[in-house]
Amino acid sequence: MLARKRTKSEKKRIPRFATEAEEREFWETHDTTDYVDWSRAEQVSFPNLRPSTTTISLRLPAPLLADLKVLANKRDVPYQSLLKVFLAERVAAEHRAGAALSIKRLQRAGGKPARHGRAYVAAGR
Repeated sequence: MLARKRTKSEKKRIPRFATEAEEREFWETHDTTDYVDWSRAEQVSFPNLRPSTTTISLRLPAPLLADLKVLANKRDVPYQSLLKVFLAERVAAEHRAGAALSIKRLQRAGGKPARHGRAYVAAGR
């Protein structure tokens, strides 16, 4: 019996995976265009998705921690939450500064900066 040839518009079936690690390994070695019709993708948002967190141990000078607690108390937030906000703001500022430097370097070299796209998911998945 001859196997029917797949047309360009037909996609392969995505296999079932026993673990997340198995799925990750699969997608590291396979092209999604063989499995997903990205022309039918839709933009989505996940408003209730919370980022995973990792517990760390951080040693701070006692006066710095005291100042942080005072600031947090003034804002009526836990000091750990305020520390996360401060860190996130600083990391974002560093990224912006790095991106600005990269753009300046590209412009001096006569290139154009890459445009960042939006997140898309396959329709029906």
